[in-house]
Amino acid sequence: MTKIKSVEALKKYQDELKKAGESLEELRDAGNLVGIKVAMATCSNAAGAGKVMEFISAALDKRGVDALVTKTGCMGYCYAEPTIEVTLPGKEPVVFGDVDIQRADQIIEQYIKKGETVEGVIPVNYKTVDEPYNE
Repeated sequence: MTKIKSVEALKKYQDELKKAGESLEELRDAGNLVGIKVAMATCSNAAGAGKVMEFISAALDKRGVDALVTKTGCMGYCYAEPTIEVTLPGKEPVVFGDVDIQRADQIIEQYIKKGETVEGVIPVNYKTVDEPYNE
């Protein structure tokens, strides 16, 4: 890893990371990538969301699935942690609750790779994790 020795170098590195992140977001938003958001609030972390996120990232990479896996804050489903939101290209987001490593594997194999329904879907009360649902 390169050592950052000045404020200017830090700003340049931050800009590069931001541009890389934006291009991944653009690919996901254009419908080319699977988007997975893992809730990483206090209750999520206490329930094991960190291990679930590590597993999902490694499993998708190992299986050759193009996906953007990101952390997000509380989704409001403390009773069902860990929770993840999965958005398949061209589809509406789906939120899964009580996701341990075994369920994450099932979600990857059945829902992400085959498009089959998987138990444990939580009804969504928002349009995206970052945007409240207003109708």
